[in-house]
Amino acid sequence: MIFESRGPIDYHETGTGPTVVLVPGSCSTGAAWRPVMAHWPNRFRCVTTSLLGYGGTAERRTSGNSDIAHESEIIEAVIHRAGGPVHLVGHSFGGLAALAVALRRRVPLLSLTIAEAPAMEILREAGEMTHYEAFRKMSGTYSDAFKRGETDAIARMIDFYGGAGTFAAWPQRVRDYAVETTPANLLDWESAYGFRLTPALLASVAVSTLVIWGKDSHPAASRANDVLGRCIPNAVRATIAGAAHFMIATHSKQFAELVACHVGQSSLDPSSLGPSTLAPAAAR
Repeated sequence: MIFESRGPIDYHETGTGPTVVLVPGSCSTGAAWRPVMAHWPNRFRCVTTSLLGYGGTAERRTSGNSDIAHESEIIEAVIHRAGGPVHLVGHSFGGLAALAVALRRRVPLLSLTIAEAPAMEILREAGEMTHYEAFRKMSGTYSDAFKRGETDAIARMIDFYGGAGTFAAWPQRVRDYAVETTPANLLDWESAYGFRLTPALLASVAVSTLVIWGKDSHPAASRANDVLGRCIPNAVRATIAGAAHFMIATHSKQFAELVACHVGQSSLDPSSLGPSTLAPAAAR
């Protein structure tokens, strides 16, 4: 645990080797990375944390003051404690927060992996309004349902990403935690919509980047990550067959292989990676 004046930040590390900082998404803690880490025995020094409002990480945001910089600050604190430079990996909202860290350039990064980030604002900038409105419709109806007192309103968001019935199929303890952390998740959405992404801004990313999404993900999520990867210079774009949003649990082996390959190549000239889709690993 990291103790700061504004509240504690989850910190846990295990293993030896190159340091990989793993940032989970909403409604999760660092424990979400265990399936992926299990495929890296004695290969990496894995550092995990939790985003604001989850696990032991104290909330610092309020409605109207949910700038993604708040998330960047806690990830940067984790990287400082880890003793960078590090390979930064983020899933879902954690991927968007990891991107914000890379754009701020306040900590040394060796590589960046973004998986299924809710990068809706690049869709709007790209004129992809059908996909953008899909996000808006989902988050709007979800927020309204919560305000009306619908206890499991968050199921609407989970099923948007994972498909109908995903939330109902989760273990009770996982559903309970999602319901408990709904207020934090609503702040996550406010933060994501407030993070204006433009091609010009993304063109300033100066670290070797891998963007991953599932072949079976919601079309709006797939397109957002595809556009994101196309806008980041020399980014590698990869898909995982049969996977949807919750790939770090359902397709942990394939995900772990993609990240390990990217980490191994991160010392190369980024231009040698090219902007093409990573087909071989994605097809397995």
